[in-house]
Amino acid sequence: MSDILLDTHAFLWFVWDDALLSPAAKQLIEDPANHKLVSVASCWEIAIKARLKKLDLGEPAATFLPRELATNHFDLLEIRLAHATLVETLPLHHKDPFDRLLAAQAVVQGIPLVTADAIFDQYGVNRIWTADQGQRNLPVR
Repeated sequence: MSDILLDTHAFLWFVWDDALLSPAAKQLIEDPANHKLVSVASCWEIAIKARLKKLDLGEPAATFLPRELATNHFDLLEIRLAHATLVETLPLHHKDPFDRLLAAQAVVQGIPLVTADAIFDQYGVNRIWTADQGQRNLPVR
């Protein structure tokens, strides 16, 4: 079994069966041999964006997140001290605090990150998507 960490948009696109999710990413997430992780940081980001009306879940994050995590057999990756402190030493390729924490989690845990966002390549993260997509403007919905 391989651990994989889903970026926030990959989690949402999978749950919503959005065509923006690459076929390779979808196949990887659907593979029962893989242990799928969603960071608490992604849950926090989703809740903030829902509150700010930048993201429409159709229901409160407090009901959406637990149901979708359970339904899809995704486990939470807690934020550990090693994750938080690595952020201090990461190069400033990206100022988004959620993405920086996801990069730190992927590095510390030594696991690939499922994301369309090529900025993670600059952190040495093993990014899984497709070779031909590269950096994308990432609409959430």
